[in-house]
Amino acid sequence: MRHQYPDTVIQVFCKAPVAGQVKTRLITESISAEQAMQVHIELTGRILALLHDAALCPVQLWCSPTVKFDFFQQLAEKYPLSLYQQSGGNLGRRMSMALTAGLQTFKHVLLIGCDCPSLMANDFKQAIIALKHGADVVLAPTEDGGYILIGVNNPQAAVLNDTDMPWGTAHVLAITRERIKQQQLKAVEIRQQWDIDTPEDLARYRANFK
Repeated sequence: MRHQYPDTVIQVFCKAPVAGQVKTRLITESISAEQAMQVHIELTGRILALLHDAALCPVQLWCSPTVKFDFFQQLAEKYPLSLYQQSGGNLGRRMSMALTAGLQTFKHVLLIGCDCPSLMANDFKQAIIALKHGADVVLAPTEDGGYILIGVNNPQAAVLNDTDMPWGTAHVLAITRERIKQQQLKAVEIRQQWDIDTPEDLARYRANFK
């Protein structure tokens, strides 16, 4: 498969679809654990299809807890992607290890989650171009105070360090911005995104993308 940016890779972090272990904040009286799991499966398929159709660059699926789940194997058969197992403990360490691994082969690495339907092909293109023009870090901030995409040309372990990083809260983006400032890094932020964590987010998704 020919890519527009073969020196870049997009890494997608994804959990195995186990009911009660994914999209748990969606689970309510009206949304079962099984239904929440199906949302996770749907969103994963959506982002991988988008990346495949865009053909911007190679794609890696970083799996948790192991690549051995049939779900991941089926995705690798459907799409031209490589499977990798997340490791390193906390989220920041896992992200840092994945980015470091990617940079051993590629000049630029983008890392994303799999639950952000607002990401479009042009967002990825803008992020790649920013890295090519010398940005140290590219972020796609989210409305809830976090970010759904980070792009780097170097590992930037200091930015992802888990010390005092309250992952999953509304403070992640602000702390990340401060760390970038402290490290005197050149940062670029692409347009704000929104991901699916709550029933309200899911309703928004259904209204906008169905």
